[in-house]
Amino acid sequence: QVQLVESGGGLVQAGGSLRLSCAASGRTFSSYTMAWFRQAPGKERVFVAVNSWRGGFTYYADNVKGRFTISRDNAKNTVYLQMNSLKPEDTAEYYCAADLYARSPTLENEYGYWGQGTQVTVSS
Repeated sequence: QVQLVESGGGLVQAGGSLRLSCAASGRTFSSYTMAWFRQAPGKERVFVAVNSWRGGFTYYADNVKGRFTISRDNAKNTVYLQMNSLKPEDTAEYYCAADLYARSPTLENEYGYWGQGTQVTVSS
């Protein structure tokens, strides 16, 4: 069982930066594929970024590539999402997700564990 707790959301002006954190419980954090998804009001939840330390890859959605960076600290059981050059269209609830066996890691149904979400609002 894994519990995920996000933090770091807030209100920021366009062009600004935020860093989201997701703290995970459990002793095998390094084995988990960790991802960020987001859901804007009235829209479906969509993939943002993923990191698999065991698989050795990191991947981003096209619309955040070059602006967002996912990283993890296995010693702290924490994954981060550094968001730079934020745009109003980045406004959404951001969710952390985890799974040991996410074979298609951009798909939300591959993840068995989810955090409660943290709100990011970017003003123009």
